[in-house]
Amino acid sequence: MQEVQSRGASEGATFAACLATILELPLEEVPEPPPGEDLAGWRVSRWLGGLSLGLVPVADAASFSWPGPWIGRLRSPAGRHRAVVMYGVPSGVVFDPTVAADPTVADPTTTERQGDELVGGFMIAATDIALARPQPGAAPTTTGRVEAIFVAPDAGAPARLVEAADAVAGRGLDGDRHLDGRGTFPSGLPGSALTLIENEVCESFSPPLTADEHRRNVITRGIDLNALVGREFTIGGVRCRGMRLCEPCTVVDGYGTRPLLRALVHRGGLRADILKDGTIRRGDPVAAA
Repeated sequence: MQEVQSRGASEGATFAACLATILELPLEEVPEPPPGEDLAGWRVSRWLGGLSLGLVPVADAASFSWPGPWIGRLRSPAGRHRAVVMYGVPSGVVFDPTVAADPTVADPTTTERQGDELVGGFMIAATDIALARPQPGAAPTTTGRVEAIFVAPDAGAPARLVEAADAVAGRGLDGDRHLDGRGTFPSGLPGSALTLIENEVCESFSPPLTADEHRRNVITRGIDLNALVGREFTIGGVRCRGMRLCEPCTVVDGYGTRPLLRALVHRGGLRADILKDGTIRRGDPVAAA
């Protein structure tokens, strides 16, 4: 991130760096608001309009959450402002341009600074959401398998490894907090019954990610879970439907022994509904229906 460093650490420079990060564009292609110009002023809004995008101010950034990236404005105790990329429900900082540009910081995902206050924010939104909706990709053609199954009776309780678990349609796994509303998030809503994560993702960490860090129910191998969003699939004889990505948030970051929020973006697994009662067992095949 030497380009951010060369632009300095003004709020406009950090704002441009956040736009570039979220949009996955080279920094030099993103306009930088000069000092004294509104971050969401004509310069940036006209440029975003060329991409069929716009900026929506966040009314109460301190309480705002979103299962995707948004831009937060932080104010330091000295009164300096900078922009950061926020992510998750609840949201935390996943990218701080001033940290990424500082070669003295050993871990660029460490963004907490004593006394910083979240004072504002912006969402990047499509000007016509119907045209911007992504088209579903191809269903996975491989058949995966269940590597492990974990249940936890309450929010924060240690995850317990089991060989098999009864799956209750519309509710969750027997013995797990999602079944009867003892988890961190509400039960009985779409996508709240079952969570899955790929073992390949867990093994990409060193040491590998543990069940008490990721807090997912079913660990799979050999199938692209992201490709199951919006699709029915089976785990053994249990029919399920992928509802949305199980994106990371500050809750899972708090369970980890290391920063996880940024590392698990789009890699946090799948949230699914259970459509039919049955039993999920270790070794069961996992395949698109």
